[in-house]
This record gives sequence, structure tokens and C-alpha cells, in this order.
Amino acid sequence: MQRITIDPITRLEGHGKIEIFLDEEGEVANTYFQIPELRGFERFVVGRPIEEMAIITNRICGVCPEAHHMAAAKAADAVYKVDPPRTAKMLRELLYSAFYVTDHATHFYALGGPDFVMGPDAPVAERNILGVIHKVGLEIGGKVIQARKAGHAVVEIIGGRKVHPCTSIPGGLSKGITEEQRKEIEALGRWAVEFGQFSLKLFEDIVLKNEAYLDLVVGDIYTHRTHYIGLVDGDNKVNFYDGRVSVVDPEGKRLGTYAPAEYTDWIAEHVEPWTYLKFPYLKKVGWKGFVDGKDSGVYCATPLSRLNAADGMATPLAQAEYERFYTTLGGKPVHQRLATHWARLIELLYAAERWVELASDSEVASDNFRTIPTEKPTEGVAIVEAPRGTLTHHYCTDERGIVTKANLIVGTTNNYAPISMSIRKAAQEFIHKGTVVSEGILNRVEMAFRSYDPCFGCATHSLPGKMPLQVTIHNHHGEEVEVLRQFC
Repeated sequence: MQRITIDPITRLEGHGKIEIFLDEEGEVANTYFQIPELRGFERFVVGRPIEEMAIITNRICGVCPEAHHMAAAKAADAVYKVDPPRTAKMLRELLYSAFYVTDHATHFYALGGPDFVMGPDAPVAERNILGVIHKVGLEIGGKVIQARKAGHAVVEIIGGRKVHPCTSIPGGLSKGITEEQRKEIEALGRWAVEFGQFSLKLFEDIVLKNEAYLDLVVGDIYTHRTHYIGLVDGDNKVNFYDGRVSVVDPEGKRLGTYAPAEYTDWIAEHVEPWTYLKFPYLKKVGWKGFVDGKDSGVYCATPLSRLNAADGMATPLAQAEYERFYTTLGGKPVHQRLATHWARLIELLYAAERWVELASDSEVASDNFRTIPTEKPTEGVAIVEAPRGTLTHHYCTDERGIVTKANLIVGTTNNYAPISMSIRKAAQEFIHKGTVVSEGILNRVEMAFRSYDPCFGCATHSLPGKMPLQVTIHNHHGEEVEVLRQFC
């Protein structure tokens, strides 16, 4: 049996590899998306005080430490059964909204966007953020940098540091903001709204008005009909920071919603011997393997999933884009995974609008930013929406608040099964008997995972800043036929 290996895969946060096996006829028999590193946070946080979790777990990832910071802080609130004051909740969500703008901008422009701006078959040396800037102009590159700078400024003001925030504690925050800082944050947010609108217009011009790209987005190659989950507020609108998790089936029917403490009633985890990462699935449906459809418990948790699982967006500009999204793509739910890039930009606009809403409320600068916990610590669960998926933190403690057990279901873990399915389907579409397996073909296979924006940044680091790639092709006798290399 012939094997094609993509190791490491490119333009994602972290490390992974793809194994493609061909049968005797040269057709794709199976694929494996492997995560070869083990992340041990669930074990080494045991024995530490619960109030340290918001500081320790945000080191899981340098890309979205804010997500782990918020989930751990909210879980600590639940452990102590303490309800933070309104100002604290507003400040946390304000920080989180600014973070969302920076994170979604990073993926669209640096990781996913080059496949569309430069084209999926463009030379690898050009299919990157520098190629994008060269093609669309330095001014647009400057806007992306400015968006990230604005978001990180807000994170630093509220969270204490630009990366790995440290101010969320049980019952609220360790500090508030001044009126002067509130005004600064509000002004930055208004610029971020303009950036969100600009990014959606850019997507329209480059992708939606390009017939070849639009056919790729709406076609069947990158389509899977799975269940979807996403956090919603009391009106069933998308919310990143708080609410209940909405679950809908492949036809868009809502199966129900669950509170964070109820997640074990809905989510179970399947394991395979060839990877360290687990495969979550809907317990009420069951694990049927790597297949889609109503009878399969495989679900998806992405920007597209959140839109599918909700009834709309809670801000006006984003709601208008939400309606346009579904009108253009034929109604709910949308199953085409490349449409996730569009959904991501709608979320970016929502996050910017929410940023302004929160910063415009004078109470956000109140000095009432913490409620002191008084209850004995026990157990707590919290859920936030990380940019790349629903994030669950679950802790059990002893009477002193020392962690005795921890379970984390991170955003990308939710999507491991559908990512694997998408890679297999793309490989089966593009690789056949007699196919010359070019770098462009392999990139189209990698595009299957990029729409999910997977993050394995917690697992590995690469030096000296390049992603070495070697693909070795063997025939069915195990003999080496060809070697493709970059940066090796």
C-alpha cells in the first residue's frame, strides 16, 4: 500500500501531520490526521489552587490564552458559587470581544486567506501573508496590523498583559479601568467596527465575486452534514462569553440546549490508538465512526457552527451580514466548510460591535469589579466560545480549593472528527491513479483543515521560524518513488 505523508502540515497554530494511504489501484483508501504530541495540563494542574487555573491554563496556548483565562476564571466562580458584579462581567466580555477581533483577523489574513487571495495552486513562497500584502497592497497589511494592535491594547488595559492576561480571579477581576481608559477602548472599538466591515467587503470582492472560488466554497468537496453546537444568549443569539450551548441536527432542528454543568449529559469522548487527541461526540446520538448525517454523533463547533446553532447575531451590522450569508448560500443550515471563512468575518464584525456596546456603558468603569467568595469550594464547570470552538473547563476541588480533578475540552478537540473526515474527502477527490501529487494538490488537502482554524499551539514549537515539509511517496512495495521538500 502506498503512503503519502504531509509532516508537518502548514498554516495552522501548532503541529500535526497527515497520512494518506493509497490502495493497489492508486485510489485513496484512508487518511489519518495525527496529533503526535501529548498535552498534560489536565494532570499537572492537579494539586494547585483553583484560583491559579486562570493563570496556568492560559499557558496552554499563546494564540488564544484569553479563552482559557476566561473559561478557568468562570469555572473558579462556579467552584466558589460566587456571582461576579455586572462591571466584572462586562470587563471580561469586553476583553474577550477585543481578543476575538485580533484572533479572527489573524486567521483570515495570515492562515486561511492566502488560499483565496493568492489561489490554492499559487507557489508556496507566495501563498502566505507577505504574498497577500504584496497583492492587495501595503495599506491593507497596515490595517491588519492596526487591528491586532488595537485588540492587544484592550487586552493589556483590562487583562494586565498583552499576552496571557492575569486579572480575572474568583468573583471578578483584580482591577478595573478608569473613565479615560474606557474612552480610549471605545474609540479603538469604533475603528474595529470599520475594520470588520472592510474585511467583509474584501471577502466579497475577492471570493464571492470570483466564480471559481465561489464554486469551490459552495461545492461538495468540502461539505459535511453534521450536527452543530454553539453558545447562545437568552434570545438564542450568538454569544462568546456566556449562555447555554445550543445543539442542532444536520437539518437545523434544535435538539436542545445545555448549561455548562450539564455538558457530561451531552458530550462524550471517543479515543483512537493512532493519536493523542480525543474525538468528542454527542452522547444522545452515539459514536458511529467518522461519518456524517443525523444518525452520527459527530458534531462541529466553529464560527459556521455557531451561526447554524443560533437564531441570529445580537448586534445590527452583524445581523444584516448573517441574513445575507444565509440568503446567498440557500438557507440554514450551511454545511459547506469553506463558508466558515465568511462566518468568521461576520463574527469579527459582531465582536467589534459588542466591544463598542460594552465600552460605551459608563458602568464598565465602575470600581465594583469583584464579589469576595464566601462559600466552600467544591466543583465548577464553565464554557466560553474560543474562536475555533466551544471551550469547556471542569474542575473538582477539596475543601481548601485545591484541584483534585480537571477535564478540558478545547475548541479544536470538538472538531477533530469532522476535520479528519474533511481531509479524507478532499484527498479522495484530488488524488487518483496516475495523479501527479504536486504541492498544489497537497495544499488543497490541507485547505480541508484550515477552514476549521485548528489550534495545536499548546503542543509544539518550531524553529527557526519556518515550517519544514517533506512528502515521501512510496509505491505498494514500499519503495521510494519521489520526495517533495520545502525548507528542508
